[in-house]
Amino acid sequence: MAGFRLHWRSLRLTLETREVGRVTVVCCNGRIVSGRESEALRAHVAWLLRDRRSIVLHLGEVAFLDSSGLGTIVRALTSVRQAHGELKLCNVPDHVRKILELSHLTKLFDPHESEEKAVAAFYRPGARTDTVVPTGRAVLCLDANPNVLAYLRELLRAGYDVHTTSHLRDALLLMRITHFDLVLLGPDIPGSPAAQQAFQGACTKLNVIELGREFSTRDAGEAGAGLLETIEARLNAKSA
Repeated sequence: MAGFRLHWRSLRLTLETREVGRVTVVCCNGRIVSGRESEALRAHVAWLLRDRRSIVLHLGEVAFLDSSGLGTIVRALTSVRQAHGELKLCNVPDHVRKILELSHLTKLFDPHESEEKAVAAFYRPGARTDTVVPTGRAVLCLDANPNVLAYLRELLRAGYDVHTTSHLRDALLLMRITHFDLVLLGPDIPGSPAAQQAFQGACTKLNVIELGREFSTRDAGEAGAGLLETIEARLNAKSA
């Protein structure tokens, strides 16, 4: 038992964040306790709230949670809701689930057994989102370069319902829970052979535009104007 205490006390909290469409997933690894760990989580959520409102905390790798850490998660939820957003939990380990049950906080946090179910909850009608959900055609942007994704979000958001991700498995998750009219595909997306095959199969009935290696280094105005023309032509051709 002493060895176990030494093990969890030596764990530091690490936070890995990624965008899954209109949802931000934060994977917490280590312990959430009083001190720097709690402050790190609080500060990270505050930083995300600059421009994101749909947040999932993945707790599957949380080894220990003390009262201060739980209080930090409660405060994070309050901060997100005050910003007119929502925070959900997923992959809650048994020891954390028992704490939530004893504290009567299970209903407050709306925990989900998997990332996919937590993300899908944000896509249900009436769910809280970071902005008014666009009514235009839905476009999925998949690129390994986060700067390219940021540019595509701003370029397309005026006329399209834009969803972005850097990960192939997250693209597949999004394609399972919502419909897309078009996929913008960047070069060299890493993924297992099985994931690559599944993605190709999912794209067979969709319009897919490959951005090409040169897109990220072309003049931004020229690249954007050309892409908008291509998207419009492709979608109009399909609906004709």
